[in-house]
Amino acid sequence: MKTRPLARTGLELTELSFGAAGIGNLYRRVSREDAMAVLNAAWDGGIRYFDTAPYYGQGLSERRLGDFLRGKPRGEFILSTKVGRLLRPVPEAETPDNGFVDALPFAVDYDYSYDGIMRSVEFSLARLGLNRIDILYVHDLEPGTLGPEAYRRHLDVFANDGARALAELKAKGAIGAFGIGVNEVSACLDVMEHVDLDCILLAGRYTLLDRTAEDRLLALCEERSTALVIGGVFNSGILATGPVPGATFDYVEASPSIRERVAEMEAVAMGSGVPLAAAAMRFPLRHDSVASVLIGTGKASSMTRNLDQFAMNVPDAVWPVMDRIVIGGGDVG
Repeated sequence: MKTRPLARTGLELTELSFGAAGIGNLYRRVSREDAMAVLNAAWDGGIRYFDTAPYYGQGLSERRLGDFLRGKPRGEFILSTKVGRLLRPVPEAETPDNGFVDALPFAVDYDYSYDGIMRSVEFSLARLGLNRIDILYVHDLEPGTLGPEAYRRHLDVFANDGARALAELKAKGAIGAFGIGVNEVSACLDVMEHVDLDCILLAGRYTLLDRTAEDRLLALCEERSTALVIGGVFNSGILATGPVPGATFDYVEASPSIRERVAEMEAVAMGSGVPLAAAAMRFPLRHDSVASVLIGTGKASSMTRNLDQFAMNVPDAVWPVMDRIVIGGGDVG
């Protein structure tokens, strides 16, 4: 699989990468056997960049991904995880429901401070069973996750204290790059006012359907030499399933106007001989600042299907037509 540079960091990412929320039992239970099967499918398909987080299954995803990667030569893969949440052991009956089925018995505490980030890295390395993390993202530092007041408070703590931890870790070679992992463009712009980021993991805001990042963020990333890793390219489902009944956009049932727009996109893609999902995965890579597209699943069959579709050639003539569908339809938000 082709690779792309992560801006100025010296790291090379495969154009398609694996997001490990699914193997942390996001929304459904995934057995250990199935988790290893999907990771093997990703590896066999050429993927060499893997992303996880303490939050995914409250430690379960990091444990499973670390178990898999420990059997691979360390120089052959890139690993990222996240900081901003610390796990605290609790009785099993008090395990919080954060959308992960059969999660490990830990509560989650937000902490974007210097000490919190340093502790988070140490704990992640222990769960992973590895001695190095390549990329470290600050996780969900955004109003939609934290609430407006808490967001401003946590942003201040990170900008004036926590960011120093990331710079120190990079300076001593403990990590190769750092950035933020969020769903909101406004949070990217806020953080970039205070901190010089190597990269941003952005979910759902630079897709075939949702172009929110185009207004200001893409130009700023080019100016700052900040790389983008794009997740959520199916916008929670509809760009993979098409406009079927019950299809979801941003984790809620898609509106009639969204379904109509996606139906047009699907017709364009199929008329060019490719499924809509193939165009959705390929779209972000048209921009030079994008280093990788992050795909997550807990099923080996889904991983193999995504790899097969990603390998398809999407004709250049498709893109201007897709652009007109989005622009003509107005703001998808």
